[in-house]
Amino acid sequence: MMTGITPINPMLSGIGLVPQPPPTEVPVIKEIIHCKSCTLFPPNPNLPPPSTRERPPGCKTVFVGGLPENATEEIIQEVFDQCGDITAIRKSKKNFCHIRFAEEFMVDKAIYLSGYRMRLGSSTDKKDSGRLHVDFAQARDDFYEWECKQRMLAREERHRRKMEEDRMRPPSPPAIMHYSEHEATLLAEKLKDDSKFSEAITVLLTWIERGEVNRRTANHFYSMVQSANSHVRRLMNEKATHEQEMEQAKENFKNALTGILTQFEQIVAVFNAHQTKSLGPFLESSAQEHRHLAKALRGTQECSQ
Repeated sequence: MMTGITPINPMLSGIGLVPQPPPTEVPVIKEIIHCKSCTLFPPNPNLPPPSTRERPPGCKTVFVGGLPENATEEIIQEVFDQCGDITAIRKSKKNFCHIRFAEEFMVDKAIYLSGYRMRLGSSTDKKDSGRLHVDFAQARDDFYEWECKQRMLAREERHRRKMEEDRMRPPSPPAIMHYSEHEATLLAEKLKDDSKFSEAITVLLTWIERGEVNRRTANHFYSMVQSANSHVRRLMNEKATHEQEMEQAKENFKNALTGILTQFEQIVAVFNAHQTKSLGPFLESSAQEHRHLAKALRGTQECSQ
């Protein structure tokens, strides 16, 4: 046995979590556990640890075998109460029982007691002694609670995804009111208003697609279609007016530009006439201005083209 290693005992008071399993190369040193009605002696550290079955999902129940024949339910609860809150103990007439805990991590503390030899009091009677075997038990209540928890987590995940999709989805268009004679009268007025025409024409199209047109409503729909047609004619007239104004603006621009070009040509003719005369220093001082005017004339001609 190794010395200098503090014994590990998760049954001590004040330990609320399951201890981390030590590395496989370091043997677990268990110590004697004293209870009020019995004593638990640790197994031989040189022996391999007790085997256990595969842990069922959501396991909160353990099987405890090898109990002393004289062990009562009160003694069993006294021993395993140190592992955590016990919700149920089902004791068999034989030397075993099932214990259900409130939380899953408490099962690991109970598994720690597997291999201990339990002795009631100081008796040496064979019926007052037994070697405990603690293993995972498959209980329907545990599996049902585990399934409920999984379904709850799945619902929360679906809700989270739906909230995310709703957040990313573009807003829905406003609902279209149902057809009525009153709404049809209001819609006919909106069709005559330029600022409300787009909204009104959408409502009219929706009513037609819904099949609201029948013999009883034909007159109202004919009136609304006529209003839309009048709006189309008004738009065509406005378009023609704007086109006429644009042509007039182009003509005015062309006339103004022609006048500017004529004046530039007259100025250039004056400078050309100066070049044929001996005006001396005046021509030299005006040569640079002449070049600027010629450049401006070329740019203006390019714009007119």
